[in-house]
Parts: sequence; structure tokens; C-alpha cells
Amino acid sequence: MSEDLLFYTHPKTRGRIVRWMLEEVGHPYKTQVLDFATSMKSGDYLAINPMGKVPAIRHGDTVVTECAAICAYLADAFPQAGLAPAAQDRGAYYRWLFFGAGPLDQAFIVHGLKIEVPEERKGMLGYGDLERVNRTLDHALSGKDFIAGPSFTAADVYMGALIDWSLHFKALEERPAFLAYRERVKARPAFQRAATLDDEAAAALE
Repeated sequence: MSEDLLFYTHPKTRGRIVRWMLEEVGHPYKTQVLDFATSMKSGDYLAINPMGKVPAIRHGDTVVTECAAICAYLADAFPQAGLAPAAQDRGAYYRWLFFGAGPLDQAFIVHGLKIEVPEERKGMLGYGDLERVNRTLDHALSGKDFIAGPSFTAADVYMGALIDWSLHFKALEERPAFLAYRERVKARPAFQRAATLDDEAAAALE
């Protein structure tokens, strides 16, 4: 039943990543859209996520927050979807999930805020500088269909969404490997279903 998997979100947030992951998983779920100023800061929701932010999921008695963690959890909770490699093959899978949650997301935010980091301070950043991020991702994606191995995984959901947004906001360069990867993952039926659901939810809030 959908009631055993509850998705807390807002269609104009990183919840879109988790919606995509849920559509890839294919298990029924119930969606609760929260408002930034009210329900997201309510006592009931703060008991779910004291940060007062979305997304989050409740699966039975288990609560998970943070996009990368949710994607990894869902891949393990629903192995029939085939979205996680075998345990012995997860090196690249974990690497790119955590690279997305750390260096890439940090680079995207610093770029979006137009923060100029002095050269002597770049060593304090988890990503160093954008040139290193571009070079690292180009090496990871050139000549490959997916980022963590021969098959599409939860790492592609998370990294695919972040790369798409980073290209849109020009935090990443429009390198051929990035553009081809973005088009490949966005062509997936689950991505398109998720985008339609979130676009409809966003329109209903206007």
C-alpha cells in the first residue's frame, strides 16, 4: 500500500530528485506537499526533520532525510528495481553519491551565491575550484553511459539531477560528456513521469 511509503516534498525543491527516484523504484507512495512558511515548520514535521526542510521519506517506522541518503536507502529497500550494484561493486557508486552530496553540491551553491573565494582560501573548500570539478566529472563520464558502472543506478538519479541543474545555472561547463549524459538520463520514462507530477504540483500552488 502507498501508505507505508510517505514522501514529504515541495515541487520547487530538491524533492524533485527524490520524486524521480521514487518513480524509478516503482513502489506506490503517498505524497505530502508542504509549505515553506507553515507546514514545513510545524511541530509535526519538525519531528520528522528538525531542519524544517524537504525532502524526507517515512517508510514504515523508518525516516530518512537528505537526498543522497534517500536515494541510497530506496535502492536498498527495493532491490527488485535494480538501482544499486552488488555490494562488492559499490566503490564507484558510493564515491559519486558522496561526491554529489559534497563537492558538486557545494560548488553549485557557491557559484549560485556568486561568492568569490580568494585563491589562498580554496583549500578550505571540499571541491577546490570549478575547474577541478569540471575536470573530474569529465573524466568520470567520458566514454561511459552511466557514472558508477555499466548500468543505471541511484547514483545516476542523484548525479544526473545535480549535473542538470549545474549546467542550467552554468556552474558546470557545457562539455560534450555532460550534455550527452544529461540527455541520456532525462530520457528515462521515470524522469519524465516525475517531472510531470512535480510540474503539475507546482502549477496547483500558483
